[in-house]
Amino acid sequence: MMTLPRVDTPHTREITLEQTGTFGQSSYRIGDLQLFRDADPAQLAPLLASCPIIRIGAGQPVEDPARARMYIVLAGALAVAADTESGMADGSVSRILPGESVGEQAVLDESANLSAMSAIVDSELLVIDGELVWKMIDLSGGLARNLLRMLSFRIRAANALLRRRQKLGEFYRQLSMNDGLTGLYNRSWLSDMLPKLVATAHRAGTPLALIMIDLDHFKMFNDTHGHLTGDDALRAAAGVISVALRPSDYAVRYGGEEMMVILPETTELLAVLVAERLVARMREAPIFPDMRLPLPHVTASVGVASLAAGMDEQGLIAAADAALYRAKHGGRDQVAL
Repeated sequence: MMTLPRVDTPHTREITLEQTGTFGQSSYRIGDLQLFRDADPAQLAPLLASCPIIRIGAGQPVEDPARARMYIVLAGALAVAADTESGMADGSVSRILPGESVGEQAVLDESANLSAMSAIVDSELLVIDGELVWKMIDLSGGLARNLLRMLSFRIRAANALLRRRQKLGEFYRQLSMNDGLTGLYNRSWLSDMLPKLVATAHRAGTPLALIMIDLDHFKMFNDTHGHLTGDDALRAAAGVISVALRPSDYAVRYGGEEMMVILPETTELLAVLVAERLVARMREAPIFPDMRLPLPHVTASVGVASLAAGMDEQGLIAAADAALYRAKHGGRDQVAL
């Protein structure tokens, strides 16, 4: 049995692993190990001769004490989950195969190995203490080059993984900014972006218009046709809005049957024209693609407001909401300023 040296810290303990011998006593060849390829074996073999070989069973963890140490897989395979002790673990696991090593970074920065390691199958590992690794680096330029290549490969792989995670994170961030039913932006997006759009318009001196849309008598529509048909109507209305807009415009589900359109660099006159087009198209929008009869039908009341000097995003929303109120009380299915 082999007892790995104890490091006197409050969070470490002495650990015991089965030692099968030393590298010098084994039949393993130094040239089969990535770290030593193209290095002079005559220089390094005497230093490796007394390094222990340990055996661990499938599923057994390699509980490394808090000291710098490198492990080279001689037989079997290790699963390595990074940074468990630093709180940065994210579920990603690397597989270390025969000839490959783990623990290089711990040796180079002379810190504890933060990787959680366990055997995938019954495995044998060569254990090289950090001080010996440094001694071999000083002795062999070939080993130093191999080490740099291995670290470069791992940095590239880590950067590629980071880019994939960033893309995935952006994908989920975008999902969190969209309404699940209509596909339009949601209130979270509005709270984040409208203040920025208002600030940009004030700074650049460009117009900004906001259109507030409310589907008329929507509660009655739901009671008559059912909530599933109501959802179809909301999706149809969102489709009408999306198709009518420019790439620079934004459509938002404000809540319930209320939707909103933000028109950057758009005058009040042009915003009214857009709003009237939306009202007209909403009347004609089919709720079902198969045009079944009797055909459920919705109309919309629309309020339009333009950003005034000194007005913030809340003032712009309040102005559009007041215009919407006038449209609803003026008979609905119309546009009001």
